[in-house]
Amino acid sequence: MLIDPTYPKSFASDNHAGVHPAVMEAMAAANHGDAPAYGDDRWTSAFSSQIKDVFGPAAEGFAVLNGAGANMVGLALTLGRYDAVICPDTAHIATHETGAAERLLGVKLLTVPTQDGKLRPEDVTSRLHVLGQHHEPQPTVVSISQVTELGTCYTPAEIAALAEVAHASGLRLHVDGARLANAAAHLDCSLAAITTDAGVDVFSFGGTKNGALAAEAVVVLDPSLSTAVPFLRRQSLQLASKMRFISAQLSALLTDDLWLRNARHANAMAQRLATGLADLPDVRLAYPVESNAVFATLPPEATRTLLSRYLFHPWDESTGTVRWMTAFDTTETHIDDFLADIRAATTP
Repeated sequence: MLIDPTYPKSFASDNHAGVHPAVMEAMAAANHGDAPAYGDDRWTSAFSSQIKDVFGPAAEGFAVLNGAGANMVGLALTLGRYDAVICPDTAHIATHETGAAERLLGVKLLTVPTQDGKLRPEDVTSRLHVLGQHHEPQPTVVSISQVTELGTCYTPAEIAALAEVAHASGLRLHVDGARLANAAAHLDCSLAAITTDAGVDVFSFGGTKNGALAAEAVVVLDPSLSTAVPFLRRQSLQLASKMRFISAQLSALLTDDLWLRNARHANAMAQRLATGLADLPDVRLAYPVESNAVFATLPPEATRTLLSRYLFHPWDESTGTVRWMTAFDTTETHIDDFLADIRAATTP
């Protein structure tokens, strides 16, 4: 659907937002003269150093083009030809990547139903009874999303508990961190607290949903996995020739905690939206608002009315649940205007 310039602010996805001015300026600054290709440039070197500053000296960061590619490269590091991935049934790798893990990696996804999008240690152990059985694909990695696809966040302790049970059985822990910044902002903790310090082995660090144009990263914390990344990144078509423009974006987000300011603002706008819904009798929150996502249930007629004016996702038609996303450029006026229309649509 093409968006008319006069169309109200989109609440369908933080991917609908534009590029943060500081990120655009960083790309423009990189657009002077020639530079070596495929990451042999000073912008990529600077980004690599920043990754170590943020996630620890053992961390290795590799810029890629998109989130699905980051997941495929990160998971490929941990998998063999007969292996399996334990993940929630709502995981992005299981629902919205067109079977990329099965098709490109040739692995089995062992999905687990959850109430809030979050795996617990017992969910992992419930899939480990097949270890050593040659009739069954072998669980090799646990994959979680931070933030989850339902807008909820894992605490550092919850991630550490998953890492402990995974490592005890020889599995690794992978995190789809498309909205990792929003989780850290909600938890009021460092990025390292929910990755390095919690025992994560490899994760993606999202930039596109947080003000970048097209920039994600695979971050490897287990040194034994790092040497394979350059080859898998190239093989997975995730190596940009003009890498300086990807690295410059990620570097801009990591400079002076721009990633945090953007995420905090997006989260605050989601909270403003959720608070404004509190007194509407026909609207209720489906999940806790812990990031920049608001899941709400409302009458079908109200959803149809709002969809005639706004872009957002009807998440589950059977329950009347919709998803509203905010972004770094969502304003209080955007929220207040949307709330006024929600109120009008749900008031007899």
